[in-house]
Amino acid sequence: MQHNPGFLKFVDAARARVKECTVAEAKARLDRGEALYFLDVREDIEFAKAHAEGARHLGKGIIERDVETLIPHKQEAIVLYCGGGYRSILAADALQQMGYTNVVSMDGGIKAWRDAGYPMERGRDLSEAEAPSTFDHEFRPSS
Repeated sequence: MQHNPGFLKFVDAARARVKECTVAEAKARLDRGEALYFLDVREDIEFAKAHAEGARHLGKGIIERDVETLIPHKQEAIVLYCGGGYRSILAADALQQMGYTNVVSMDGGIKAWRDAGYPMERGRDLSEAEAPSTFDHEFRPSS
């Protein structure tokens, strides 16, 4: 996708304030069983089609509103991803402004995850009881 110059400038300004990791680094953290929240910030329909295995959904459009319910402790480790790494930068910047201190954006997003051959979960019926925009209030990172 061709992004507009104003958007790219906006993302670059946020990028200067946000820590990023590669998909390999994110996968290694998950494989080690690190306690972290692995969040997909894409739109509901994008998450429903396919997402990284083990990811929870908290879309960029609602993350600021709902994150404190899902993650009340602001020192918790959070890895965010989106389609290509732009929206997750903006979401990470917003969370940091809200006081979250351990937020990382996964560079390259789901595209890089998929290209690396990492596991995906496919499809979810939006009409089922748990819509992708809702989250499991009991979900906590493993210790």
